[in-house]
Amino acid sequence: MDFRLFWLALGAFAVGTGAFVIASLLPAIASETGVSMAQAGTLVLAFAIAYAVGAPVLSALTGGANRRPVLVASMLVFGLANIGAAFSPNFEGLLLARIVMAAASGLFASAAQGAAVTLSTPQTRTRAISVIVGGTTLSVALGAPIGALIANVMDWRSAFLAIGVVALLVAGALRLMLPASMLGTRLSLGERLLVAFRPGIGSALLVTIFAVGASFTVFTYIASLSSEIGLSLSLMPLVLLAFGVGAAIGNYASGQLADRFGAALTVRWVIILSSLTLAVFSAVAYLVPTPIAGYLLLGLMVPWGIIGWGFPPAQSSRLVNLAPEAAPISLGLNASAVYLGVALGSLIGGADIAMVASAKDLGWVGAAMGVVALAIHLYATRVPRPLEVRLG
Repeated sequence: MDFRLFWLALGAFAVGTGAFVIASLLPAIASETGVSMAQAGTLVLAFAIAYAVGAPVLSALTGGANRRPVLVASMLVFGLANIGAAFSPNFEGLLLARIVMAAASGLFASAAQGAAVTLSTPQTRTRAISVIVGGTTLSVALGAPIGALIANVMDWRSAFLAIGVVALLVAGALRLMLPASMLGTRLSLGERLLVAFRPGIGSALLVTIFAVGASFTVFTYIASLSSEIGLSLSLMPLVLLAFGVGAAIGNYASGQLADRFGAALTVRWVIILSSLTLAVFSAVAYLVPTPIAGYLLLGLMVPWGIIGWGFPPAQSSRLVNLAPEAAPISLGLNASAVYLGVALGSLIGGADIAMVASAKDLGWVGAAMGVVALAIHLYATRVPRPLEVRLG
């Protein structure tokens, strides 16, 4: 395996940590900047929209360019945006920094997979891409908890600063180690978006939006929910670590299940179990007294991580099966759909908190979104009934 893939994976780790650690930082950010939790949630919403829109647009604009300067520039901008977030004087400055780092994240993620293909042989291509994806998985399992721990020991600004320093280190390493002759494939934005109109692709992307949105209705505000039901915010690193351990297990197990039982069936059961888990969160919040409810939530994070992170590999496998020749583009569109789901979940969760002044309902709201995802998936994967021929 080419050692240069390690630096691409480390870049994916930094990008993923920047995306997921924010859930543990929102209460501290809201308190220091004087905004409500719903307003603080726009940091997740803005990041998700900027990523979802920026990734395909910037990938189209830079598609034919040399991969090395694209990767170095995107990681450099990402790192500087994190450092800017660490020193932002107000909430508006922090919001702008999040938008910039999201656009850079989307471009890096797209270019990194292309670079992984270039650096590998046809026989090792799948393994090379899995190394990059592994960086993202590791960011959930370790990056977000470490960021939350840094925020607990120091402050939320230090978490952003640490991510920025890692990103700048990666940018320097990529500049030194990647070959100068790695050209991308030029495709217009229209050509990329047309893939969504292929049979089954559009409905699958909708499933991604609602399934991810269901989870992020709760995950975005997990710190608020934890605090409200009696779990100290000082335990947030442990909460994220428990979720991350589950995510690593789910990410691996889902691929095995999809290979054995089929991607469509795996996606169906992941959505069902995830929706039930989300409903349990609200049931625990309302029916179990504090602080027992808080420790039950902590205990649920591992199985929730297993179930929730069982979705991306199975859904990716389904998209590849639907149109193997268009897999790089459909997977890129699915990444945008993931972040549209993050935006939708953050928006709906923030609206719910603003209306009822509580995070306890978020599990039920997320479960309802999961039902929508399941309905779309079942409709899209229905088995056509044979044509009945009547005689006489």
